[in-house]
Amino acid sequence: MTNFEKLYNEVIKKSLVEKFGYKNPHEIPKLTKIVLNVGVGDAVTDKKKLNTAAEELALIAGQKPVMTHARKSIATFKLREGMPIGCKVTLRSDRMYEFLERLINMALPRVRDFHGITGKNFDGRGNFAFGIKEQIIFPEINYDKVENIHGLDVCICTTAKTDEEAKALLTSFNLPCKK
Repeated sequence: MTNFEKLYNEVIKKSLVEKFGYKNPHEIPKLTKIVLNVGVGDAVTDKKKLNTAAEELALIAGQKPVMTHARKSIATFKLREGMPIGCKVTLRSDRMYEFLERLINMALPRVRDFHGITGKNFDGRGNFAFGIKEQIIFPEINYDKVENIHGLDVCICTTAKTDEEAKALLTSFNLPCKK
């Protein structure tokens, strides 16, 4: 059991029950998954950039990413249907809590005033999505070996019914979120 999982089970659950008055323990919001997504627009002309992005995402997430492919052709971008253009990872259970702990305690403090984070949004269904402009904020990435700086999207999915409940859950993990 990870530190954040212990924190959730011992402290956060109780505080959410006090704040929102849940009767059933299954009503208490919890994290379901974290999805990391990297889109590499230059992959159309250079496949090596997509491979290095996938390797870096594997280092960050701790598991092998899945390649994502173009759904339709776009002539102006020289993109054909089925071409690989990105990669993504879905984290659940222990890996999800470990990644969240590393994100909050190590990676986000490296971003100056959190300006390296874009689009801090709740989607109306209790999910929180934001973008990170540079992958080099993660300590797993060796800055000297990085060829291209690219960003990644992070989507934290919860079982919360409202954005207010999701915000209470995520701020109790000390995640800086606004709304």
